[in-house]
Amino acid sequence: MTSRRDFLKYSAAAPMLGYLGVAAAQADAIQFGCAVPMSGAFAANGKFADMGMKLAIDKYGKVLGKSASYTVIDTEGKPATAIRKVQEAQQKGTRFFLGGFLSSEALAIGKEVDKAGGVCITTAGADELTGSECNRSTFRWSVPTYGAIEQTVRPLIEKLPKAKRWYTITPQYVFGEGLLSAAKAVFQEKGIEHVGNSYHSLAEKEFSGYLTNAIAAKPDVLLLLNFSTQSSDTLRQAVSFGMKKNMTIVMAWASGLEQFESLGADLCEDVYFGAQYWHAIDAPFNKEFVKLANTAFKEDPNYSLAGSFICTKIVLDAIAKANSTDPKAVIAAMEGMKYEGLTGTEEIRKGDHQVIKNYYLLKGKGKSKMRNKTDFADIISSGKSFLPLEKTQCKMS
Repeated sequence: MTSRRDFLKYSAAAPMLGYLGVAAAQADAIQFGCAVPMSGAFAANGKFADMGMKLAIDKYGKVLGKSASYTVIDTEGKPATAIRKVQEAQQKGTRFFLGGFLSSEALAIGKEVDKAGGVCITTAGADELTGSECNRSTFRWSVPTYGAIEQTVRPLIEKLPKAKRWYTITPQYVFGEGLLSAAKAVFQEKGIEHVGNSYHSLAEKEFSGYLTNAIAAKPDVLLLLNFSTQSSDTLRQAVSFGMKKNMTIVMAWASGLEQFESLGADLCEDVYFGAQYWHAIDAPFNKEFVKLANTAFKEDPNYSLAGSFICTKIVLDAIAKANSTDPKAVIAAMEGMKYEGLTGTEEIRKGDHQVIKNYYLLKGKGKSKMRNKTDFADIISSGKSFLPLEKTQCKMS
């Protein structure tokens, strides 16, 4: 029989035992970091990335008898902030990271994670991530800028043979420069006249001056090389200027379903969009994922959510494959990994850690042609375009 004294001693110790149990469980958990902008101009993308990682961990986060958990790291879209906060997370034991949306922050995060010997997987676009600045720790799910242009500009040149004059609007940082460089190469090859380009900063919100310059150049095609809210603002202003009536408008890298929802069908109608992901992709695992997202969020998934989900699942599957949470073993398991992904069969190329997957060309449709509330566009074409390994400039250390 327990005495009152023993009971009181046990009761006093119980809260501490409970705390130690929670601490031990947290220490034993596989820690992920969702390092994305949760504030600033790209906060909407960060919010959906958070949802995607949570969904993957809730669904697949029991690995090797351990539970996975994650922390949201607000990078604010700033490389210096991202580095500092990733360092803090590493000091607390996080070794697995989803690394940024903007290419500049993704490059910074990847290098920082590589220094500490962790794993970073990203959906950013700059060719350098799996090219000249590649490293052992960094993997990329999204198609880089080269492939995005190959699967948007090239098929549209074939589709619009009379459209010989193109004008570009470009954000002046590594992502925009990559898209512009790739577009110029295709223009030169196909005999397209590049009648002008307007650069803008990542802080820009007013695009009327750049569009006025574009109108003056009288292009057949306006090619938008910016992203997220900036590309949306540019498209809104272009349509308000009546530019859809006089030229074809192409957005090389759409930021996902939420962008279509914010723009609306009237603005998107007859505009072409490049896309890493679209919820209507006819692939078995994508159908499974869409059902999962519908159940969890009562809505169809967008690119930011989907990219974060599949990136998290890739790492969790690699941990299981490696039978280890040691980052070196996980990296080895990821290299060459082939799996059924959101775009069909996907494969991680060992030499540069690039996921080989489809990129899509969409065409916006009018409200009267929409079959449901998220049927904003049809997939016009898709394909896989990647530089051969020897031309990527990737040299793993």
